[in-house]
Order: sequence, then C-alpha cells, then structure tokens
Amino acid sequence: MTRVRRGYIARRRRTKIRLFASTFIGAHSRLTRTTTQQKMRALVSSHRDRGRQKRDFRRLWITRINAVTRENRVFYSYSRFIHNLYKKQLILNRKILAQIAISNKNCLYMISNKIIK
Repeated sequence: MTRVRRGYIARRRRTKIRLFASTFIGAHSRLTRTTTQQKMRALVSSHRDRGRQKRDFRRLWITRINAVTRENRVFYSYSRFIHNLYKKQLILNRKILAQIAISNKNCLYMISNKIIK
C-alpha cells in the first residue's frame, strides 16, 4: 500500500481558526483544540451580547429622558411623557429623545409643552 499524502484542507481549516483566535492569550491562540473551543465560546458570547447591548442602550436612553423630564420645568414622569407623545402622534424614538435631552434641554421642554397643550 502506498503512502497517502494528506491534502491541505485540514491545514486550511486550522489556519482559519488560528487567525480568528490570534488575539487570544496563551494556549487559547496556539493549541488547535482549545482554539476551536474558544472560538465557539466567543461566537456564542457575541451573539448573546448583541441582544444585551440593544437592551442596555434602551435602558440608558430611558434613564436619560426620565432624568430630564423630572427636572424643574417638566412636572411629569417618563411614562406620561411617552404616553402623551403617542397620543399626539409625534414619532420620535427614544434614541433621538435622549440625544435632545443631553444636547438641548430647551428643545425637549418645548416638545413637552407642545404635548401638554
């Protein structure tokens, strides 16, 4: 029986995984088995945290809007503010409202006064 020379497919797969894990520390970037395990773990974490990031940013925007609406000039809570926005059919998402709340509070006060009247 003649000697079989292995192809390059397995090596190509390993180098692709090694390139992915090149920034990992220690054996996680050098040994093939631990590299593949860490790759799977990293992909799972990134998939999970994409949803978590959306959640966290929404919470941050809501907190910022709520902080500004509870200040002296606007006398009601975040939930009533959003409710009145929907009632008046003003379509502004929370991200934009949070940016307005940080950069230009007077503009947010004008919006809230328009809603009340």
